[in-house]
Amino acid sequence: MTHVLDQKALDTLFVSARSQNGWLPGDVSDETLKELYELVKMGPTSANCSPARFVFVKGPQAKEKLRPALSSGNLEKTMAAPVTVIAAYDAEFYEKLPQLFPHADARSWFTSSPAAAEETAFRNGTLQAAYLILAARSLGLDAGPMSGFDKPKVDAEFFSGTTWKSNFLINLGHGDPAKVFARLPRLDFADACQILGE
Repeated sequence: MTHVLDQKALDTLFVSARSQNGWLPGDVSDETLKELYELVKMGPTSANCSPARFVFVKGPQAKEKLRPALSSGNLEKTMAAPVTVIAAYDAEFYEKLPQLFPHADARSWFTSSPAAAEETAFRNGTLQAAYLILAARSLGLDAGPMSGFDKPKVDAEFFSGTTWKSNFLINLGHGDPAKVFARLPRLDFADACQILGE
């Protein structure tokens, strides 16, 4: 792939995009959420393991199930967001590997090492959740990723009896520009990066 995105696309995905703290009224359709996932699933994961699982929480009744788990700072904006995504991962993602990585016995790589399975699930599930943020921006949505919630409460309410575990939450919709915080500084290249040559 040699095509370089133009500045407008880069602004949409990175430069001008902001984490949202308030939301304008409106819905995000189920069709848009399905389109979103069709993009997310194409992002790379190790051995195509694809451990991320996403629960799209919409509507007042569904949102009320989230309320007890939210920190006070995240409560109002989460209840107001058109959609809140529970970005989770399947601790037993490897059960899908015969389908997802059929040319090797990849399942055995993880059934023999619970620590490797957990690390792989968490790392790659987090990657896929980051892809979701970029995919949402590419489809004209704003995103507000956040921690600040009680994971055991979320897991008990939404994932009881499963092998899924919550990672973080992502509010989706169209952000309210009046509630965006001032842009915080970022590290310069020299503070965050090294280039090692011969």
